[in-house]
Amino acid sequence: MSERKERTIDTVPAGGVVNAGQRTAATGRCPGCATKVGAADRYCEACGRELGAPNAERARRVALPQPDPDAAVTCEGCGGPHYDADGYCRDCGQLRPEPDRCEADLGAVCVATDRGIAHARNEDAVAAAVVAGRTPWQRASTVIVVCDGVSTSEDPQAASGAATRAGVDAAVTALAESRSAEDAVMAGLAAAATAVRDIGEYDGHAPSCTYVSAIVRRSSDGTAEITVANVGDSRAYWLRTDSPQARDAAPSQRLSSDDSWAQALVDAGAMDEAAAMRDPRAHTLLRWLGADSDPKPWSDSCVRTLRTTGPGVLLLCSDGLWNYQSDPEVLASMATATAPMLAARELVEFALRSGGSDNITVALVPVGQPDKPGEMQ
Repeated sequence: MSERKERTIDTVPAGGVVNAGQRTAATGRCPGCATKVGAADRYCEACGRELGAPNAERARRVALPQPDPDAAVTCEGCGGPHYDADGYCRDCGQLRPEPDRCEADLGAVCVATDRGIAHARNEDAVAAAVVAGRTPWQRASTVIVVCDGVSTSEDPQAASGAATRAGVDAAVTALAESRSAEDAVMAGLAAAATAVRDIGEYDGHAPSCTYVSAIVRRSSDGTAEITVANVGDSRAYWLRTDSPQARDAAPSQRLSSDDSWAQALVDAGAMDEAAAMRDPRAHTLLRWLGADSDPKPWSDSCVRTLRTTGPGVLLLCSDGLWNYQSDPEVLASMATATAPMLAARELVEFALRSGGSDNITVALVPVGQPDKPGEMQ
């Protein structure tokens, strides 16, 4: 399956997820630059990092890929076991190897990202947060961001990593301020665009990535509001379970619209989707996040909202998955047949079996299904 004899998988335990607000409270220092900050400070005066809004500290978060710093990993360059805080070997300076796959289960959302077979590194990234309800009778909100680094740019993994973390942080803060889901998802997108742009551009160095995000808010009557925003060709799907209980749920469908040459051909009526995807320029991006992108890199129609009951799942993914299967009905049969974490793994394995020619990232949010241990109410 892979160039390596055995694929390495890093599973992040749900109880071990720590958010920036918790780190700040515990240490009294900014998690970005370690400058001392006050308990009531919203931003670090030294580096400008957001330290968390009121109630934002009630979010449980994860950001991947992120190797376990406590795991014993031998340097591929010199065989040494010691790495500095940035992940470089203290003996020869080589970067610590990443696991082939990283995954995490927060109950309300399951995420997995895999380097695939053809790529030497994972240029995708995913981040998620589960935000507790403001009152005991309010259910949690879930925030997810998936980004795919543009391989033709320099350091695409830096762009995708910065965008996912900034996007989730800003959306969580907006929700904590009682802003609407539409405002929150756009706050996340704007923060992600700024974070990628701040990486900088010099001598053609402009790390870039795609972006798709979603906020899922559930009501007590079982209805879910799914708000999606995207730039590029990472996608969001609503996938309905094939069961009598789902008769009132919205049909399986793609929720996002690609900013790509293929989508432009379809929108112009020049080709159907199947023909457009066969065009050699099909995956050429018309919009992306990067220092070389437009100041406002998103379209005016980049935000969409679906209200539905379950049972079903929201799927966010990079093109490492949907290149091999993009039909919502087929994806629904794969993603709803088992528990969300198992389904996320199976979707990744399906992409690997189909060729694994790109990095693969999957996030699944169950809707209208029984609560799982660890889901915040």
